[in-house]
Amino acid sequence: MHTADAAIDDTVARANVRRLAAAQALTGANAAVVFATGSIVGAQLAPSISLATLPLSIYTLGLAAGTLPTGMIAQAYGRRAAFIAGTGSGALCGLIAAIAILYGSFVLFCFATFLGGVYGAVSQSYRFAATDSASIAYRPKAISWVMAGGVFAGFLGPQLVQWTMDLWPPYLFAVSFLVQAVVALIAMAVLAGVNAPKPVAAQMTGGRPLTEIIRKPRFIAAVICGAVSYTCMNFLMTSAPLAMKFCGLSLSDSNFGIQWHIVAMFGPSFFTGSLISRFGAARVAVIGLLLEAAAAIIGLSGITAMHFWVGLFVVGVGWNFSFVGASALIVATHGPQEGKKVQAFNDFIVFGLVAIGSFSSGQLLASHGWSMVNIVVFPAVALALAGLAVAAFTQRRAAV
Repeated sequence: MHTADAAIDDTVARANVRRLAAAQALTGANAAVVFATGSIVGAQLAPSISLATLPLSIYTLGLAAGTLPTGMIAQAYGRRAAFIAGTGSGALCGLIAAIAILYGSFVLFCFATFLGGVYGAVSQSYRFAATDSASIAYRPKAISWVMAGGVFAGFLGPQLVQWTMDLWPPYLFAVSFLVQAVVALIAMAVLAGVNAPKPVAAQMTGGRPLTEIIRKPRFIAAVICGAVSYTCMNFLMTSAPLAMKFCGLSLSDSNFGIQWHIVAMFGPSFFTGSLISRFGAARVAVIGLLLEAAAAIIGLSGITAMHFWVGLFVVGVGWNFSFVGASALIVATHGPQEGKKVQAFNDFIVFGLVAIGSFSSGQLLASHGWSMVNIVVFPAVALALAGLAVAAFTQRRAAV
């Protein structure tokens, strides 16, 4: 690609990044409402306390279920159509969750969080959409800057909960979810302006078969890294609010921990792209995985509010490094014609595994306590590190 072409492409990409980053902030706020309240509402509505985190597990199931349809819609009708469908699901999530709280329906609340997960699945494509019109050099930064929008979600989402949770007594969090629906509609308006034309016929065909791409060690390592990164973070974040409640800490303590966790998840994105450009995606991902292990160590060292807060903050930073690194590795495994199918398949595997892990978090917390939730992080991190090491070794041998 000529320098002039790269400049033109990056002009379009930078404009898209601004809108996608804003949408990331708004979508992340929706997710923050779900995660700050889901296990608490679940404990109020569920027939058994062991099912308290089921709504959050259903959310991750929605994440997994929404990935492949997102890719199909984007491939057939363009990214914008997928964005509109996703934000519509987000608005329905908020409306149905509020109704579920009013009527005390656990099943309906789980359905609402499933729709929230579908919205979250579409939002995962924002980081890849930012690379569609970007030069190769700008792609890691485009991914990183879009995810940086989540910093604002870290403030907006928990604050929405804090401001609205008691506005409709005795229906705790009902107004929070109604506000969430409005925020999703605002995100829809923002995403409507993204420059993402419908694919032409030449872009919908060609490229290598998916089966050929997914057999490559680099792709396998990137998927494992992304899955472990997200699963471990989700495991700790899903369980933490309920664990804090079990430890006698307040809702305000929980909201504060989730708020700074989300800030830590997305704040490093202002420089993660530059770190990847300088040191490589794999090295940054390794640092992130080690930080997630460090967060588990913090979780095992005590159950004060400060232990929860610091642990959630550290696992957030670790997730950012490892997940952005894994995403950059995925982008490097495919060509332009292969992008949407490879990205959708990656997210399907990642969030499918996240969903499986999430379903066990509530039972693990109820049966074995907060310590065991932290302990399971270590073998998962070891697996991801081994995968990256094998991929690096294979790549060096191929280069000889």
